[in-house]
Amino acid sequence: MKRIALGIGILALGVAATTPARADYAVVRYADGYCRIWWDAAATPWGDNWTKIAIAPDWATAQASLSAAIQNSTCN
Repeated sequence: MKRIALGIGILALGVAATTPARADYAVVRYADGYCRIWWDAAATPWGDNWTKIAIAPDWATAQASLSAAIQNSTCN
């Protein structure tokens, strides 16, 4: 019985380790016009003086969104 429980535990650990990590990024604009890339789109910065202006699946897309926001004068 202990071997079965150990086998199930190892199998569960293996499945958890092989699932890819998913990290969404968000471009956040603060009240003073400053923008930055936030590492987790689901999490939110502290306070209430910010707005998410873009959500991206990876860092490169978030950087492109930030550059576009700066060119459009959405961000400082």
